[in-house]
Amino acid sequence: MKRYIDIGKRILEEGVWLSNARTGKKTLSIIGASFEYDLADGTVPVVTTKKLFWKTAIAEMLGYLRGYQSAAQFRELGCNTWNANTNENQAWLDNPHRKGKDDMGLCYGAIGRAFPGIEDDKPFDQYQKIVTDLSRGIDDRREIMTFNHPNLIHRACLPACMHTHHFNLLGDDLYLESYQRSSDYALGQPFNHFQVAFLLLITAQITGKKAKKMRHHLSNVHLYEDQVEIFKNEQVKREPLSPPSLKINPAIKTLKDLETWVTMEDFELINYKHHLVVKYPFTV
Repeated sequence: MKRYIDIGKRILEEGVWLSNARTGKKTLSIIGASFEYDLADGTVPVVTTKKLFWKTAIAEMLGYLRGYQSAAQFRELGCNTWNANTNENQAWLDNPHRKGKDDMGLCYGAIGRAFPGIEDDKPFDQYQKIVTDLSRGIDDRREIMTFNHPNLIHRACLPACMHTHHFNLLGDDLYLESYQRSSDYALGQPFNHFQVAFLLLITAQITGKKAKKMRHHLSNVHLYEDQVEIFKNEQVKREPLSPPSLKINPAIKTLKDLETWVTMEDFELINYKHHLVVKYPFTV
């Protein structure tokens, strides 16, 4: 995926060093970048200049779509990405709203599938509304799922980085615009970009539409100080390879299917050729 390397080079060439009080680390940062990819040819945007653990990326998004709030639930899907943020983040460990081990709080799927109501209103299931509308061929220009609730950030172990997904229909072609406030470019971005593609593909499948174009908009894009040299000396120097395709079990036909029986065995990444793994430090 050449675009990934191009933006990475821009970070190295134009980035500004910033201090971050929450992590205690500096970042080399740029503001504003975007990816665009047409899924109509059957290929998916997967980084090839290192190995992507793509099943973990799918498992994480599937957990969001199920409204999971516990790192233990994600682990059952084969995803360990929430272990550190739920159990090693000191600010969250000290937070009175934390319910105990593995609790994520009110973030991501908890907001997407049950956006808190006002006063006596019931929580609103954003994704169910989108799936119902699209299945009926309806696009009211409000087919938006947000994982962000500004007034509940203090009740989340980590506010959503990739926070909003906007679906649009043109005939039977389904488009997706996704927005991300903060991009850990070395570790998180390859996951997130593939997750946008997966979200579009799986939503198209369960609504009977055709996945068309995705756009992924990034705001604060950065490399952590302990990632910069690794990125510059290893990954940037590698030549991107041809993109693979994602095979999804055709038996997955409804949102209920996604919520109940789907596992990682229902997905297959075909013709995925990649360079060796690049190990980057993870910042909580």
